[in-house]
Amino acid sequence: MIERVCVIGAGVIGSLYAGHLAQVVDVSVLTRRREHADALNRDGLRVTGRSDIEAHVTAAADPEELQSFDLGIVATKANGLEDAARSLAGRFPEATLMTTLNGLGAEEVVRAHGDWRLVSAVTFMSGTKHADTEVEYILDTATWMGPYEDTPLERVEEIGELIRRAGLLAEVFADLRPAQWSKLIFNATVNSVAALTGLPHDAHFAAEEAPSDLGHLVHDLVDEGKAVATAAGVELYEDPWEMNVLATRRGSAHYPSMLEDVEAHRATEIDLITGSLVREAERHGVPVPLHTALYRLVKAREESWTESTSRAHQEA
Repeated sequence: MIERVCVIGAGVIGSLYAGHLAQVVDVSVLTRRREHADALNRDGLRVTGRSDIEAHVTAAADPEELQSFDLGIVATKANGLEDAARSLAGRFPEATLMTTLNGLGAEEVVRAHGDWRLVSAVTFMSGTKHADTEVEYILDTATWMGPYEDTPLERVEEIGELIRRAGLLAEVFADLRPAQWSKLIFNATVNSVAALTGLPHDAHFAAEEAPSDLGHLVHDLVDEGKAVATAAGVELYEDPWEMNVLATRRGSAHYPSMLEDVEAHRATEIDLITGSLVREAERHGVPVPLHTALYRLVKAREESWTESTSRAHQEA
């Protein structure tokens, strides 16, 4: 029985897991900032939007302050994954850790720091963070999960049932790769295009009526990704183009995380998402000129505000 859960990373996704799971089990949260942990311990965690939850969680900024747990949900951003995994090294050997990051390779990063049982997962949930102690639940779609290495499928099914009991959606797969690759291609396309155009994920991404419509580029990017999946021997769980079209018809525009990062001049998750697809393409000898171009352009955008900050300091 899973009785104690630790959510590692308290951004939007981590907060959604923590707030919901705290309704059915004891939940601790490992934050990056001490003031964030202090606020959660003082005020609790509120989830609004599609849920209305006031949750009590125990938060810490140092893993030494955490009590043992049965399940750890790793929900950091990509650029915080290495530090988070390193901080857990040598701790909680009996725990199962579930990575929920987009892209490919998060499990390998965690594995390098410990022998925990691992579960691979990707999630389509989304929300908006209004404060360290409040997150709005916007998109109530499923977490897809499956065993990594020799983790028993029964353990994954137990985790899936727990998440559903908490009021969230979950689907369990004996082999996550088909679903993981569907999400990878979808994310590598939508996030990168949004980051470079400034457009939220809306009807522009599926429009193909006029020669200038953005949907043509999106469709071509999806086709590149599907060619890589075929070369890797992966039969996709869902067609990423259909996933894109369906998402644009939900009635409200969604701000992909990479667009939010670009607008805030933060480092993006481009290396773990589009970068992993480009690296897989190179490994299998599949040309992906469009994804390669977007990958390099987003990296250049990151460099642009770094250079701008450096010039501002020099001028000051």
